[in-house]
Amino acid sequence: MNILHIDSGILGDQSVSRRLTASIVGRLKTDTASAAVTYRDLVTAPLAHLSGAHLMAASASPEGIEASLASELNAGRAALDEFLKADVVVVGAPMYNFAVPTQLKTWIDRILVAGTTFRYTEAGVEGLAKGKKVIVASTRGGHYSGASPISAMDHQETYLSTVFGFIGISDIEFIRAEGLAMGDEAKQTAIAGAEKAIAEHGRFAAAA
Repeated sequence: MNILHIDSGILGDQSVSRRLTASIVGRLKTDTASAAVTYRDLVTAPLAHLSGAHLMAASASPEGIEASLASELNAGRAALDEFLKADVVVVGAPMYNFAVPTQLKTWIDRILVAGTTFRYTEAGVEGLAKGKKVIVASTRGGHYSGASPISAMDHQETYLSTVFGFIGISDIEFIRAEGLAMGDEAKQTAIAGAEKAIAEHGRFAAAA
């Protein structure tokens, strides 16, 4: 089993999403000792934001591409190759201003590639990344799930569900810690609940 471990939390050692992704990957490795893990930190090694130059380079000859642009394109291809090889993708996705971090959005722009992870057909869009499992460590300062009166402001989990579903991934799971900004007790309770869910989870083994 190939595991791709993605972190996008900007708080370093204080990041709850990083703590949870580490726990998830640890659980997966316990279930499957032979699992290979590829790690990508989108904060310490950020990808360049998608630009018109990136798109136009697809139809340009390699000789005409500047070295800096070529380096950015190669980094994007490497990110895509990592994703394509993965059986399980573990994504740390904190909510910043109701959505995902810009670093994570930049990675998503590298894996949603027409003709590679999806294609347009006469019958509509077909996802080409079928058969993968995605586990998202979702962290938020407030409460947005269930019957929360501010659930409509969630453009984080809903966005990720749409993105991965669009490319054909139906096995998407969220390990959630929310209410992290609502006091120390609420924060510790949320983290403990998420860690408990990871420790007791029976479906992770099914991904092996």
